[in-house]
Amino acid sequence: MTPTPVGMRCPECARDRTKVKTIRSTRVSGPFVTQALITINVIVFLAETAAGAPLGGGGGGYIFNHGALFGPLIAHNDEYWRLFTSGFLHDGVIHILFNMLFLYFIGIMLEPAIGHWNFLVVYMVSLLGGSFGALLLQPDAVTIGASAACFGALGALIVVAYYRGISIWQSGLGITLVINIVFSLSVSGISIGGHLGGLVAGAICGFVIVQLGERRGMQGAAIACCVLVGVASVVGAVAVAGSHGLAPGGVGF
Repeated sequence: MTPTPVGMRCPECARDRTKVKTIRSTRVSGPFVTQALITINVIVFLAETAAGAPLGGGGGGYIFNHGALFGPLIAHNDEYWRLFTSGFLHDGVIHILFNMLFLYFIGIMLEPAIGHWNFLVVYMVSLLGGSFGALLLQPDAVTIGASAACFGALGALIVVAYYRGISIWQSGLGITLVINIVFSLSVSGISIGGHLGGLVAGAICGFVIVQLGERRGMQGAAIACCVLVGVASVVGAVAVAGSHGLAPGGVGF
């Protein structure tokens, strides 16, 4: 053993030199996936408006009509892209404003906590889980909006916070979840199935990331498990999409 200023070390270790890192070099990069998702949603909304959808809401226009979630068109016309595109459409300025604020505040907390790729996977899987939930409860309703994916991000954040020893109630995450669930249940025109489906899918992904993704060499396995949740959501959504007829039964957000 060799004496060093920090104690006795083996000869090999004594010859090592620790790399000095400044605060700048250790700073985690910003939540650019969150920013990119918000940008994409806003661009799609502008395109949706330019294609005929009114700013005040009410639906309509080419992009809305060909991208919104509607079970019978998925079941009978094989328009499977609606399971994905519906999560980037919004019905008016107020709708996208609330969803993007929701996404921003959840994203700036969750993305640095689990990493960029994990956050993107959670968001996309939650979106598909929301499509499954929406079709499971209301397959004949026209459904759009990023709120299912946002609910999923919230679910993942709550799970990650819990397993890292952060109090759900002291942090405000618990009351945020309760308020959003009460809002979903009490306001008409909101897709309860979409919100709950996204929440469950996101919570599952958050659990998988904590249990597997944070272990050395298991990050790929964690992402694979999350992808399986997304695939299961797609299979389930297609299975229940044709439960009713072709007449729209309302719009859900």
